Amino acid sequence: MSITKDDITGVLLAGGQSRRMGGGDKGLRKIAGRPMLAHVLDGFAPQVGRVVLNANGDPTRFAEFELPVVADSVTGNAGPLAGVLAGMRWSVDNVAGATHIATASTDAPLIPADLVARLADALNGRAERIALAKSGGFMHPVIGLWPVDLADDLEAALNDGVRKVLHWTDRHGTIGVNFEFVMAGAKEIDPFFNANTPEELEEAAALLAKRR
Repeated sequence: MSITKDDITGVLLAGGQSRRMGGGDKGLRKIAGRPMLAHVLDGFAPQVGRVVLNANGDPTRFAEFELPVVADSVTGNAGPLAGVLAGMRWSVDNVAGATHIATASTDAPLIPADLVARLADALNGRAERIALAKSGGFMHPVIGLWPVDLADDLEAALNDGVRKVLHWTDRHGTIGVNFEFVMAGAKEIDPFFNANTPEELEEAAALLAKRR
């Protein structure tokens, strides 16, 4: 059976430490006058049935986005897999019939408009259970499509100390889906360019302007 948009809950992962940005929430840093998270939502929300935000701490700091905010259930800064698990659990508990979550980070404002559809197409009819985005020869472990029925297995792995995304995904069959670089003005850019420093925030603003 094909995976459809309504089967998929979008999960934006905002649990990073943002050390290179000086701490705080990268998604709330401004690009072109708007929080970076707003730009991510513009591209991501139309691709999925609904969106939740994975973040720890006070959820009211994201109130302007009117999204459910779900914290990690595994303590100790367990990394992005903890956010994947939180999204799986929320979807199972709140969305009847949802089969998958699609994840993206809140610091990648240029994600392709066909990201989720292409990840879903890659899984249809295949033995692999998880699809992850690739570009420039590199896998992006936090940008992918995951079946929610692996939640118990993922929780057990986290409790056993697994932290590397690919160490866990490889147990279940992982397919990488390649996305070509795109043009922004005269510059070729990675569609999963992420802003980790103040300088990269400025570059992201310039790239968004060129894409428009």
